[in-house]
Amino acid sequence: MTARAAEAAAGLSIAAVERDTGLAKDTLRVWERRYGFPQPVRDAYDERLYPPAQVERLRLIARLLGAGLRPGRVVPLPLEELQQLTQQAAPTDAAAPASPELQALLALVRGHDTLALRRTLNQNVMRLGLGRFLTEVLAPLNVQIGEAWMRGEIQVFEEHTYTESVVAVLRSALGSTAILPRPGMPRVLLATFPHESHVLGLLMAEVMLTLEGCECISLGAQTPVDEIVRAAAANRAQIVGLSFSPAFSPLLLLRDLQELRERLPAAVQLWAGGSHPALHRRAIEGVTTVRQLDEIATLLAPWRNAAA
Repeated sequence: MTARAAEAAAGLSIAAVERDTGLAKDTLRVWERRYGFPQPVRDAYDERLYPPAQVERLRLIARLLGAGLRPGRVVPLPLEELQQLTQQAAPTDAAAPASPELQALLALVRGHDTLALRRTLNQNVMRLGLGRFLTEVLAPLNVQIGEAWMRGEIQVFEEHTYTESVVAVLRSALGSTAILPRPGMPRVLLATFPHESHVLGLLMAEVMLTLEGCECISLGAQTPVDEIVRAAAANRAQIVGLSFSPAFSPLLLLRDLQELRERLPAAVQLWAGGSHPALHRRAIEGVTTVRQLDEIATLLAPWRNAAA
């Protein structure tokens, strides 16, 4: 066995676990202190290594957080109880049936036919237009992908491949449009906080905002609060939009949103979107929660009416 193979058998680094599960490094360290799990071993350089059995538990925990459960309830549980909870939390096919078109796309994801997946998505964009593609195909397809992941029918690498395919299709479609900002519509700065690497929701929001006539400046993923504040001032942003996946630390979400709200001018709106449960459990003062893509048009109505 090679040294690299032996290290892989011993466990994954904290960076690899973050990529695999979507759980932020800071979250893993906090759980280690607070709940006594995970319990990484140390390599020759005193760096954390997470054994395969612990990584499997973390994958299940990430799925349950995505279903809305709180860390305090699930992190201390053994593997068997996590598996039972995952089965209970997973939506049934009867509760959320997929259309034949979505079933065909899911089959391409499971069949690892990336070229056919991208070709079919592009065909849907051309057939429906970018706006309808977002709301009629991509949004429900994301739900189906998430539910399949909850049931263990899609692996982490398959979800990553799907995300990369969708990002490529949206970037290409957005780049080929000739949509110019409309007079009177706001300039929007988009980003995610550090430890939030998921960008699909952010990109979908960018596409919808662009279709509505906004000028969008995207900083991409994992941008510190200081840099968001500087970029908002430099670009004269009227809205700052952030996206959160379920695995993002709730404590960091609330803390960083409150800090960013305090540091932005009062006239700059702060929007937070995504499927994170914390955004739906409580209102955050000074922050507009965007639960669905189709809410964006309603939220932009004041600018649209003023321009008219």
